[in-house]
Amino acid sequence: MINNIKNRIKKELEQKLNDKFDQNVIVIVEEPKKAEQGDISIPVFSVVKVLRKPLPLVVETVKEFLGTISDAHLIAKVDSVSGFINITLDKEKYAALVINNYNLNSENYGSNKMGLNKTVCIDYSSPNIAKPFSIGHLRSTIIGHSIGNIMEKCGYKVVRINHLGDFGTQFGKTIYAYLNWGDEAKVKEHPVAELVKLYVEFNDRAKIDKSIEEEARKIFTELEKGNPKFVELWEFIREESLKEYMKVYKLLGVQFDSYNGEAFYNDKMLAVVDELKEKSLLKKDQGAMIVDLGEQIPPALIQKSDGSTLYITRDLAALFYRKNTYNFSEALYVVGNEQKLHFNQLQQVVGLMGYDYSSDIHHINFGLVLQDGKKMSTRKGKIVKLEDVLKEASKLSLKYINEKNPGLKNKEVTAEKIGISAVIFNDLKNYRTNDFEFNLEEMVNFVGQTGPYLQYTSVRIKSILDSIKESQSEIDYNLFTKDHIFEIIKNISQYEDIIIKSKEEYSPSVVAKYLLNLASLFNSFYAKEKVIVDDLVERHTKLCLLRMVKDILDDGMGLLGMSAIQKM
Repeated sequence: MINNIKNRIKKELEQKLNDKFDQNVIVIVEEPKKAEQGDISIPVFSVVKVLRKPLPLVVETVKEFLGTISDAHLIAKVDSVSGFINITLDKEKYAALVINNYNLNSENYGSNKMGLNKTVCIDYSSPNIAKPFSIGHLRSTIIGHSIGNIMEKCGYKVVRINHLGDFGTQFGKTIYAYLNWGDEAKVKEHPVAELVKLYVEFNDRAKIDKSIEEEARKIFTELEKGNPKFVELWEFIREESLKEYMKVYKLLGVQFDSYNGEAFYNDKMLAVVDELKEKSLLKKDQGAMIVDLGEQIPPALIQKSDGSTLYITRDLAALFYRKNTYNFSEALYVVGNEQKLHFNQLQQVVGLMGYDYSSDIHHINFGLVLQDGKKMSTRKGKIVKLEDVLKEASKLSLKYINEKNPGLKNKEVTAEKIGISAVIFNDLKNYRTNDFEFNLEEMVNFVGQTGPYLQYTSVRIKSILDSIKESQSEIDYNLFTKDHIFEIIKNISQYEDIIIKSKEEYSPSVVAKYLLNLASLFNSFYAKEKVIVDDLVERHTKLCLLRMVKDILDDGMGLLGMSAIQKM
């Protein structure tokens, strides 16, 4: 809301200054660096430079115009200091505006319509089948899921795509190993775990006997041609892998609209190669076919010398399919930092092909999960399974509950919600491109900048709201003249702006940090103020404030993929 006021001030001041001086003036409207300076600040140095007028004249002119703008009634005070015009809002009037706006939109507060009639495709998670769902897939999965939630809050239709790694020469190796020394009973009992063992064993044996590599390649070639025997085995591997992954997705509350993986695009890649040829974009380089992307970017390798295609060819086929199927306005790929070049090449090739939506392709990159400063993908040579990590987090949460509230009903279910939400929040509170350290004991703590701290704050407010049956009463807006109470209402008014910023940056951390600040402001308020007071108007005003804080905390946690808790 405060952004809307700033934008209106900017637009109206620019118009008035342009009319008065017949100059194209750009006015900057921002928030002061220090809270005591006010709520809105206008640095006028750039205006002085364009108008070539004395600073005092420009300051007085802007101050005069501020008294005539549409939001003038919200302004309590205007000060000027060293070329800055600082505006202090009327706390009572601003609080009334925020509360009225909240009451009108309480069911979907903070939402906006920037994505109305627009579709976005988000490609995320995308594990390789026949391998466990590891901690390495955590970030793509929950960052992509949260961005999808945030974009839905902005009015977009979101198509969630799990581009499974379900094709490649590794399946020839896995099938060869299964047919030659696999135990059918063991594979059917623990499919993914046994298939991984077979794949590892194949690679160990291939070091001694190189011929099995060629046999595996033949199997993969037959699989590509549609050999029924190998296709049946491949379908079994894919189906069983998905069953395994669904356990993790269920724990995380993650769902997808499409599980079309790499194999789905096998029959769609030749059309891409043909189109590149028709548009004279393909060049032969040492037997391979490439697209030259200039001196700044390495060429995109489209086809090997043996005629086989590569990831970028498949991604081009997938992109065109998605454009034709969903007519997206944006195509997002939630993939690690190390794939930056690949998606840069993808965007460049699409542009060279003449498609103007190349600028709608965005690589949503992210950093690594670390433990003791090292990549947390393996532990002592073994894959760290995400399901095991989530269960461990739930156990730690149960331990905390047993210490603090041993009589809590359904505490195992609550502990699971707390533990999984703790893992999610610990990731999303970090800006996505940064690496972060993984420490379960710290992240499930009920104090500090943690998920459980947010959940506990929401539960604390609920217990207050449930403790009293309230009859409707009027609002005492004079209460909002207290700085610590006004800061909460001001923070509440910024929720929509936060959602928009989070969408524009494709960064759930913007929401996460906002929620931490809101929870902190509430807890500070609660330490200073008695809520259940005899004065009905004061009590109703405070309960109204608490209800808004709780609704936003719960909604924001939902956007991050966390669970709101009733009791803990």
